[in-house]
This record gives sequence, C-alpha cells and structure tokens, in this order.
Amino acid sequence: MNWRLAAIPVTLIPILIIAVQFDIQIEDVLAIGLLPFVGAIVAMMIKLGLQGIKFAYITRKYLGHFDSFFKLVGVRMGSEFIKFTTPMFIGAEFVIIYYLHKKGAKPAKAAWIAIMDMVTEVLAAGLLSIMAGIIALLSGAYVVGAVILVTSIIITSLWMVMFFLSSKHTFQVPKVLENLAKRFGKEKGAEAIGKTNTWMEEVCMMSRENLKTSESKKIFTVSFLFSLASWFFYGISFMIIATGTEFVISAFDSVMAVMGANAIGNLPITIGGSGLAEFGIIAYINNLDPFAFEIVEGIVAWDAVIGWRIATYYVPIAITWLLLVKLALSRISKSQAR
Repeated sequence: MNWRLAAIPVTLIPILIIAVQFDIQIEDVLAIGLLPFVGAIVAMMIKLGLQGIKFAYITRKYLGHFDSFFKLVGVRMGSEFIKFTTPMFIGAEFVIIYYLHKKGAKPAKAAWIAIMDMVTEVLAAGLLSIMAGIIALLSGAYVVGAVILVTSIIITSLWMVMFFLSSKHTFQVPKVLENLAKRFGKEKGAEAIGKTNTWMEEVCMMSRENLKTSESKKIFTVSFLFSLASWFFYGISFMIIATGTEFVISAFDSVMAVMGANAIGNLPITIGGSGLAEFGIIAYINNLDPFAFEIVEGIVAWDAVIGWRIATYYVPIAITWLLLVKLALSRISKSQAR
C-alpha cells in the first residue's frame, strides 16, 4: 500500500506542468473562492456517498443484515482510494471482496456483490460518456469525440458482455496463463490455478442463479439509478467550481464535459488519469485535440480545471485513504466475523 502513497506526488506533475505552461498562479486558483471549492468537494463526497449507499444496498439484499449500513458505506467510499491511485480507475472491487470475505461472506458471493456494484457503475458512466462522445462529434470535435467513444464503448461492452455471458458460460483461467503458472509456480502455481478456477466457476453459478430472478433485476435497476445519480453529482462539480471564475457552463454541459474527461482519463496511461482528465475536460469544452499538447494562448478555464481537480481528486484521496485504513483494512476479531 505504501507504493500507492508514493505514487500520489507523481500525479501532481501534470498539474505543475499545466500551471507553468499556462502561467497559472496560486492566486488564480484561490480566486475561485472558498464556497465554490467547498461546493465541489461536497458534490464529490455526495458522489462517493451514493456509491457507498448503493454498495450497502446490494450487500444487504444478498447477505441480509450482514454489517452496519454506515460501515458498509464507509468501506465502499474508502475503496475508491485504490481506483484513484491506479491506471483505468480499477481495484476498488478487490477491496470489497477482501472486506466481505474477511467478515465471513463466501468468496463467490463477495465477488458477485462486487461485480454487481462495478457493472452498474461502469454501465452508467459508459452511457453518459457515449452521450458526451456523440455530442462532441456533432459539435465538430472529431478527435475528442472519437477518443471518448472508442474508450467508452470498449470498456462498457467488455464489462457488460462478461457480466451477462457469465450466466451462460463458465469462465476459467486461460490455458496460456495456466501453463505459465504451472511452469514457473510448480505445485503452488497449479494449486492457485485450481482455486481460481473453482472460484470463477462458483461466481458463474451465482450469476446463473441470480440474473434471471426478478429480485436481482430490481437490485440491478436500483443500483444503476444510484450510479447515474452519483455520476451526475460528479459532473456538476465542475460547474460549481466554474461559478468562481469568469467561465460559465450549464449543468448538462458540465456533466458531459466531466464524463468525457473521465472516459479519456480511463486510458491506462497515467495514475488516476492524472493529466489526461485535465486535458480531456479542456479539449471537450474547447473542441481541441486532447493529444495535441501544443500550448494554446488564451485558452479558457485552466484555473477552474485545476481547482476542480484538487476538489474532486486530491481532497477525496485523503478522505478515502482514512476510510480505507480505518474500516476496510482494519483487523476484525473472530466475534465480529460471521
């Protein structure tokens, strides 16, 4: 976990480059004002809180009164720290599986809950990002629109196909990986592959048992709506920050710009999408090529973008880290485990 903390300063490099190249001073960011900055933080925390409520809802539906509702919310919020410090915003699901299993849930059921949580989040984000990509294309921003659409469609389709295919097909570790594990890991490698295949088979069995039931369809629908709401609050966070500058943007355009930037930030190039998200939102708003890093004079909203990034990335990193350590990674006594 320490390497993740060490990686955080690396994410500051794009911010510093932007500030130097565009002559953005600390005073420019501070000029945004305390209220817009706090408002954007609140919007982001509502986004994380809704994700936590969704996770608690799914967990309670499948495991009953498994744990404190508020603790489940906190664990899910804390798991976002892993997504903030990895490329493509992945990793939160492993924290969820680890925590639920540590509390006594069977690995397959813990994985099913994590998958349901992740798939609804990816689907909501994907649909909003695809909408943003289409709008960008219609506005003549062909490079931006193409990047957003390709990234969003690939990621969303991959998750959805795997999710629904799991109810009809039992996935196993690919033979290539299995042979490599057995070759280099010997007996331990073969044992690990065996356990992984058993776990994947159990998850697929759960998928077959649950996906066709009306209860699971209801859980999926409610979770999807929670995800849409959470991404909406993330989207308007930029509009809130922008109120402290001379840049004016509507709530809809703000959501589209942020979701477009989120799609670009999903490219597995930098930690937490650092640099990509910033250039993505500017490129979307100004119909620019996000990968043409020439410095353009007179570009608008850089102070708002830096303020937005601080409010929705760096502040939440500190909060989610505390929740991760205090809740998800804390020791659980035998009396607490089920």
